[in-house]
Amino acid sequence: MTENEISNMVFDAGMKVHRKLGIGLYENVYEQCLIYELKNCGLKVESQKDISINYEGLIIEKAFRVDLLIENKVIIEIKAVPEVNKYHFFQLLNYLRVTEIKLGMILNFHSTLFKDGVKRAVNKL
Repeated sequence: MTENEISNMVFDAGMKVHRKLGIGLYENVYEQCLIYELKNCGLKVESQKDISINYEGLIIEKAFRVDLLIENKVIIEIKAVPEVNKYHFFQLLNYLRVTEIKLGMILNFHSTLFKDGVKRAVNKL
């Protein structure tokens, strides 16, 4: 399964969760519901995954934690904030760079229209 196919499934699942729950809940509520939907689609989902990095041979355990790692191919960051800012986006780009994963998505469930709260980031490797 390609990264784009996974991202389409994530978008559809996120849209379903957003339609049913609306805005105003904590991030972890949306996260748990999204995990449920993605697993029902047959996807491998790892939640609150600790990531280690290698800095010039120095292994830093648990350097950061991603909200969701889907099929070891797509990183998902879940937000429930009035606005996704540059920091959120650059943080995701950094996660992609150090993991060498190609695609990441920010899903902001606080957006009135779900599609407006979805941002994709591509690691150009």
